[in-house]
Amino acid sequence: MYKTTVKVDGMMCVMCESHINEAMKKNFKIKKISSSHEKGLTEIVSENELSESKINEVIEEAGYKAVSVESKPYEKKGLGIFGKNK
Repeated sequence: MYKTTVKVDGMMCVMCESHINEAMKKNFKIKKISSSHEKGLTEIVSENELSESKINEVIEEAGYKAVSVESKPYEKKGLGIFGKNK
């Protein structure tokens, strides 16, 4: 799993967040997505690493600008004691 954080320029309201989320869902297999116009960020959790150039393209087509894209391996946070080998 990967967590991709995209700094997005141009989001002004919750409808902007929805536009970004829907555009990303249509173009990528996404487990979870969350956008914040206040922070100017979109966070995506996906099974596979996403293409930075495709992210930029999708966001631009939606009418916004991806300022930066950062992707790193992601581990789902659990309750701590379950599912860990000790």
